[in-house]
Amino acid sequence: MTKLFSPLRIREVELKNRIAVSPMCQYSAQDGHAQTWHLVHLGSRAVGGAGLVIAEASAVEARGRISPGDTGLYADSHVDAWRPITEFIRTAGAVAGVQLAHAGRKASTAAPWIGGKPLGPAEGGWETVSASALAFDSGYSTPHALPAAEIEAVVAAFRKAAERALAAGFELAEIHSAHGYLLHQFLSPLSNVRQDEYGGSFENRIRLVLRVVQAVREVWPARLPLFVRVSATDWKEGGWDLEQTVELCRRLKALGVDLVDVSSGGLVPGVKIPLGPGYQAGFAAAVRREAGMPTGAVGLITEAAQAETILASEQADLVLLAREFLRDPYWPRRAAQALGAKIKPPVQYERGW
Repeated sequence: MTKLFSPLRIREVELKNRIAVSPMCQYSAQDGHAQTWHLVHLGSRAVGGAGLVIAEASAVEARGRISPGDTGLYADSHVDAWRPITEFIRTAGAVAGVQLAHAGRKASTAAPWIGGKPLGPAEGGWETVSASALAFDSGYSTPHALPAAEIEAVVAAFRKAAERALAAGFELAEIHSAHGYLLHQFLSPLSNVRQDEYGGSFENRIRLVLRVVQAVREVWPARLPLFVRVSATDWKEGGWDLEQTVELCRRLKALGVDLVDVSSGGLVPGVKIPLGPGYQAGFAAAVRREAGMPTGAVGLITEAAQAETILASEQADLVLLAREFLRDPYWPRRAAQALGAKIKPPVQYERGW
């Protein structure tokens, strides 16, 4: 048996293989409600053979949406929109996961295909928030620096979103603390210049992430896995880096996080990133080795042999594919053929397998 197609058990949930669909925004929701598009998009990847299908970054507050088209878990009505999707993913043999997110200062933007630029009030935009009153880039509005009372509300919003995710049928939750979104904005000295208990020292900058994890883990059943996505580095001097990531992950492990999904970047524009096949796998390996924490590797993983090598060499316990799954919902089938592994198709597709 290949490592890629070996099962992975986390708490009381078993993934049939080590292939996960990485969360990818579709910018196609209505007032935070998942649509038929999401059913087909996520469901087809489950039919295609992925062991884990993680739904896109779903906002815990309306103001935490990246765009007006983002999905959410900030209203009870969102539960009913998600439930048929999670049911379909499960019947297709995959585990349904969701990413709980808050975009912070990178919120209130248009969908990529209509420019992706910040939206003003006249265009349906809203006030953004962050750790400090520092804009993400030119053209972005200066965010409102969250006071202590609003930080409490953010923690509560993550907790409530986790409860709704459970009611919607998700069996795995991932807290988004990467890619320059709100929790990452608190982590990095480049975006956090606060002078209170949430800024300055490493201990203070990680405080919000730890509080969110604690709040979610308190309501997320002990039998179900909890992931956290991190950016291992800002790719800029003076920012968040791998050393800090490893220490954070040690704390996350102690709080009941089961796996860290290791990405990078997104906090500041204009940085030079050495893109290449599997360019972030080394970060996942370092976290796994130094923090003693299961990890997921993501980033330009496109070939079966490449994914197998990442797992077999113990750089990670799981591989997450994003754009490759946009190109090919049946990538696991192609990977199985390349590695000589046998996988079972849906009974409806057996005659064509």
